[in-house]
Amino acid sequence: MLENLQERLDEAARKHGVPGASLALWANGELVQAATGVVNRDTGVETTPDSVFQVGSTTKVWTATLVMQLVDEGLVELDRPVRDYLPEFAVADGSEKVVTVRHLLTHSGGFDGDLFEDTGRGDDCLDKYVGFLHGAGHVHEPGALFSYCNSGYCVLGALVARLRGTTWEQAMRERLLGPLGATHWALLPEEAILFRASAGHVGPEGAVHRSWAMPRSNAPAGSTLCLALRELVRFGRMFVAGGVAQDGTRLLSEEAVAAMRTKQIDVPGVPGLLADRWGLGFELFDWGGEVYGHDGGTIGQSTFWRVVPGSDFAIAMSVNGGSVVGMISGLALPLIREVTGLAVPDLPVPSEAPQAVDPAPYLGGYAGPMYTWEVAETPGGLDVTLIPGEFMESNGQTRTTTRFVHHTGHSFIAAEPKDGMHETSTFVVGEDGRATHLHSGARTLRHV
Repeated sequence: MLENLQERLDEAARKHGVPGASLALWANGELVQAATGVVNRDTGVETTPDSVFQVGSTTKVWTATLVMQLVDEGLVELDRPVRDYLPEFAVADGSEKVVTVRHLLTHSGGFDGDLFEDTGRGDDCLDKYVGFLHGAGHVHEPGALFSYCNSGYCVLGALVARLRGTTWEQAMRERLLGPLGATHWALLPEEAILFRASAGHVGPEGAVHRSWAMPRSNAPAGSTLCLALRELVRFGRMFVAGGVAQDGTRLLSEEAVAAMRTKQIDVPGVPGLLADRWGLGFELFDWGGEVYGHDGGTIGQSTFWRVVPGSDFAIAMSVNGGSVVGMISGLALPLIREVTGLAVPDLPVPSEAPQAVDPAPYLGGYAGPMYTWEVAETPGGLDVTLIPGEFMESNGQTRTTTRFVHHTGHSFIAAEPKDGMHETSTFVVGEDGRATHLHSGARTLRHV
């Protein structure tokens, strides 16, 4: 089934407008790799399996692993307040007194998660970022809901750096990348330049995004880590082996690995590319067998990563533009089905005859740091207008309105696909029957 992998990757990239892609998977006891296209359309440099891509939020599992190593050593307790380890941690509503390490690992800390402040390139950038968070706004009570929180993982990175007496990057090098035997990785731009590094491509023409380096202060959440895709596969196999690297080095206890792969919190909404459950760092999927992983994205680069321990299978794929959803649904998911036999579900689509529901409980505005959403009634559904904040405007996002129809429960689905996928949104409804929050794109926004 894998003999024609190169041909399938080439064809998928052509079909979905992808400038360059790399794919690595572990199956049947061997590593299989393929690459296609170019890492940069302006230079024409060819993509190879050695190319490094920005792997975005897959980094969060690396940061979670660094935290769990501290737990293994008795230096951190998951249910103790973060302030026990970082006394300067605080947010605007004062809830830092009860926000625990587990809350941050499970995206349930309750404060604004998409605060991409650049606090410089110095080794103190994470300490400065923690100081910046003193103004972070309230989303929900700690532990009450899941809301994807980049900010929380930056705090976890600061915690690791503080307790290790070094930087997050050095902890990554010494405690994960080195012991794993990884060779093709970079944590800083001056390291990435030593490799065949991919550039992001954006817009309808797939132009090279001119600003490649992202803030170091967001590194533990996913702004800087670059990898050849086989290194993600190598990392995933360490969890399959119960915390042991390929050379026999133990990086995590079996108890820590089990905890990371155990459901900690439910994710509101309709399962699709996003999981409906979260562990300690991992997205968790039930596809007729245990599956875990994480996806990631930077500007113009996207990564898909899944591990199937029961089949000793792992897959990682990165693209540098075009339709990542098309690549996932047209190539990655079929590969998982073929090799493992799992019943991987298709992405959700709207019903041909959506049920009519009373829109009144859902109408109004919902606010977050990246977007504001305005929900209005329209015949047969809801019109949801996305109003980008300053950060998203600076990256080319414009005001858009999408028609949603009822899907199930308090969940709605876009009537028309975008980039090959129907977006879904789920409302969290209070005791009075009215929505208190809107959950979309893994984020939870307060009703305002």
